[in-house]
Order: sequence, then structure tokens, then C-alpha cells
Amino acid sequence: MQTILRGRSREVIIDTNGPVIIIGECINPTRRKKLVSTLQSGNFEYVLELAESQIKAMADVLDVNVGFPGVDDVKLLAETVIAIRDNFDIPLCLDSPNPKAIEAALKVAGGKCLINSVNGEEKSMNAIIPIAKEYGAAIIGLTMDDEGITNDPLKRLAIAEKILERALKAGIREEDVIIDPLAMAVSADPQACMITLETIRLVHQKLGLNITQGSSNISFGLPNREVLNSAYMTLSILNGLTCPIANPEKITAAIRATDLILGRDDYAMRFVENFQANDN
Repeated sequence: MQTILRGRSREVIIDTNGPVIIIGECINPTRRKKLVSTLQSGNFEYVLELAESQIKAMADVLDVNVGFPGVDDVKLLAETVIAIRDNFDIPLCLDSPNPKAIEAALKVAGGKCLINSVNGEEKSMNAIIPIAKEYGAAIIGLTMDDEGITNDPLKRLAIAEKILERALKAGIREEDVIIDPLAMAVSADPQACMITLETIRLVHQKLGLNITQGSSNISFGLPNREVLNSAYMTLSILNGLTCPIANPEKITAAIRATDLILGRDDYAMRFVENFQANDN
């Protein structure tokens, strides 16, 4: 199954048969004080630096999140999207819990965006799915609902099925629903990764949809996070992950290696391209 996203003219195809598409996570104020301060002053130079560095590190799509305390995200998300749109031709993943901010950004983004995100709560589905339909956007469906986050992979699958059903009923195409199985910190729950990996496997086998996740979440609070993230990324791809949200500067090498080993990189061209880009 293929989910197609677009920038101004560039098209990115997320395919359940691979290769893996990388959604760059770095335009996010969490733990980035410089991003908060520059955005507060209306200065988008640092945003553009983050965008450029991620694109050079092989990001295919950019996640854009401008949420921090006191922000007018309706205004700021749209302004940030315009700044990126005017300088780079790359599809965007619009990341906000505020439906009004999502809609404001979709109005100016152009192309075909990905919305991050909707979940199985009635309030969320009622707010986000109609916006996605109106603007022709794809959506990320988080496997949580009004009862919170379950540790049962079958229940997470059921939530994914509910989101898909509601999206289809609203007229959104099946291929425009991407599922997030919810990667949780393994430091807090030794079974967290196994639960998410099983959810990935179930969604891949039962629904055949593209799958994303914030992969670095699993290593929160632990040392040597890059090693943990790389190991988990490989296992996730093997089970059906197709478009992780991650820092491309830290994860692209592991992704290219995994694609190559799985026979999804003819003559190792993408693997070698990444090596040469980082060797210069």
C-alpha cells in the first residue's frame, strides 16, 4: 500500500514494501530552547537551519511542531510552514494537538501534508478527520482512545481499526491512514518495546497500512540512547514500520543498513549514497 505526500512539486511515496521513509523530528521545541526563543521573536532562521540539516541527512518529510507554553500556535504553525515552504520543496507533517492550528497550516502549506495526529478518542476523530478530508491530507492514527493507552496489542489494533473505519466513512482513502502503535519508554516498562513491536506486526498483517512511530521514545531516561534506538528501529522495520519520526542525523545509517539487508536497496545504492554523504 502506498501513501503519497507532496511538497510544492516533490512527491514522496511511503510504501509498505519499503524502502523506509524518514520523517525528520527536529523542528520541535522540546529540549530546544533556541527554537523557542527564535520562534517567540518571529525569527525563522533556526527553523530553516534545522530543516536544511535534516534534508541533508536524508529526511524525506519534515515534522513541524511549534508547541510551547503561551504560544499562539494557530498563527505560528502557519507562519513556520510558510517559511519552510518558501525555502524547501519537501512534504510536511503538521504536528499539533490543536485542530485550528492544523487547519491554518493546511491552508498555506500547499502540496499534500500528513497530520500528526488523530487518535481513537471521539473528540479527536470528530475534530481532525473532517479537516483531513477537506484539505486532502493524510493522517497519523495513534492507538489510544478515551480509556488511555492500553498494553494489549490486540486492543491497540482494535483502535487502529476504529480510526481507519471512521476515516473511510468520512471519505478518506485507506492508503491515507498511517498508524502509530505508540513506542513507550522501556526504562519504565520492560515489556514496552515488545508490546509495540507486536502491535506493528498486527497492524502490518491485518490492515496492511503504513506505520510510523516516534522511535526515540523507547530510550528515554537511559544512557547510550542511539544504540538502543538503532536496535529497536531495525526490529520495528522487520515487523512492518515504514515511516518513523526520528532524527535523520542519528538514525539514517541504521535504516539504510536495514533496508539493504532486507533486499530493498538494489546494488546498495542508497546505503552507499548515505555513507558518501557523511564521509565528506
